[in-house]
Amino acid sequence: MGSSILSSLILFFTSSIFLFYHSNALTTALHGLQTLSFEEGYTQIFGDNNLMLLRDGKTVHISLDKHTGAGFASQDLYLHGFFSASIKLPSDYAAGVVVAFYMSNGDVYEKNHDELDFEFLGNVRGREWRLQTNVYGNGSTSVGREERYDFWFDPTEDFHQYSILWSHDRIIFYIDNIPIRQIARSEAMGGAFPSKPMSLYATIWDGSKWATLGGRYKVNYKYAPYVAEFADLILRGCAVNPMDHSLACDGPEASSHNFISMSSEQQAAMETFRRNHITYSYCYDRVRYVVPPPECKTNKETAHRYGVDGLKIGDRRQGHGRNHRNRSATSRTDAVI
Repeated sequence: MGSSILSSLILFFTSSIFLFYHSNALTTALHGLQTLSFEEGYTQIFGDNNLMLLRDGKTVHISLDKHTGAGFASQDLYLHGFFSASIKLPSDYAAGVVVAFYMSNGDVYEKNHDELDFEFLGNVRGREWRLQTNVYGNGSTSVGREERYDFWFDPTEDFHQYSILWSHDRIIFYIDNIPIRQIARSEAMGGAFPSKPMSLYATIWDGSKWATLGGRYKVNYKYAPYVAEFADLILRGCAVNPMDHSLACDGPEASSHNFISMSSEQQAAMETFRRNHITYSYCYDRVRYVVPPPECKTNKETAHRYGVDGLKIGDRRQGHGRNHRNRSATSRTDAVI
């Protein structure tokens, strides 16, 4: 075995052990959160028979075929909270397939919506799925805040937990309770920080125009149906009255998520993840932004890892371009991929 391959394997196993060991802080902080059945917290938004409930509604399958995708959404709007699901992605050839787990209020605020995204981008056989996160606030779709990552596991072999913590002061994305990205409210970010009530969505759809190598590879319906599985559904937040936007909770419950932050161990785990698995950052994309968005804090230590297009040096496997796509019957937005 060559020294470079051996070094890569050592780095992979070391970082995986480190990430696993330091994933328990969030688990402890959120211990006891109950999962919901589909009927208790969600409603189907499109897809007809392409949504299937199993295990008394504790597991949800949504599928994509040549006729339609599928999706569901929370029954309530929420202002802040912790939102989570265990997800297993379609296996085999999945080019062009997009699975999204995200929060949005695009159906309420068409011109100034907020959004928090996990987007899973399918690939050709033999190449792994990619993950993308994004943040929009107050209709700021002209500034995409995408980051893209590879996985340290195969997301098609088993369920893995994907979570969003959204509080007044910060947003944290997690994989298996490991923080992978944090966005802090700041004066520089201003109204681009999501601040209006949102619903939670889960969808699967055809993203052939952009999802895999900039649209080079399309969905091949010979392999359909493509099935994404969702379980361990958690909605823990302050529900909002859709008519007057009054909170259904008050006092400590209304602000409880503001007290969750990252420990030094979690911060180190996030830095390890980002050093090893981030493949694109909008903050380093000089093609899109000659001047980085104001919340970006770049430095020479990390800048040398990225090309002018924001892709990490050595990772040229992703397409890039502006696209407009329909992700559900109720949510439509811009993205740069």
